[in-house]
Amino acid sequence: QVQLVESGGGLVQAGGSLRLSCAASGRTFSNYNMAWFRRAPGKEREFVAVIFWSGTRTAYADSVKGRFTISRDYAKNTVYLQMNSLKPEDTAIYYCACAPGGTNSYDYWGQGTQVTVSS
Repeated sequence: QVQLVESGGGLVQAGGSLRLSCAASGRTFSNYNMAWFRRAPGKEREFVAVIFWSGTRTAYADSVKGRFTISRDYAKNTVYLQMNSLKPEDTAIYYCACAPGGTNSYDYWGQGTQVTVSS
């Protein structure tokens, strides 16, 4: 079992920055792909970013590419999402999730952290 706890959300003005953190429990952290998803008001949950188990590859949704950066710290069992140049449309609840390396089965999810971007 993996437990994920997000933090770092808040209220920022458009153009501002936030860094989200997701602390993962367990010694299996290094074997998991770690991803961020979000759910905006009135919308379905969508993929934001992923860092694969090796830590050498990442992928981003087109909507955040160039503005968001995902990273992970194996020693701290933590994945980060640095969000720059935030836009009102980035307003959402952000969730971290993990999947076994080589799969896209996200079986473990955090509770989410709210990000609100004012115009």
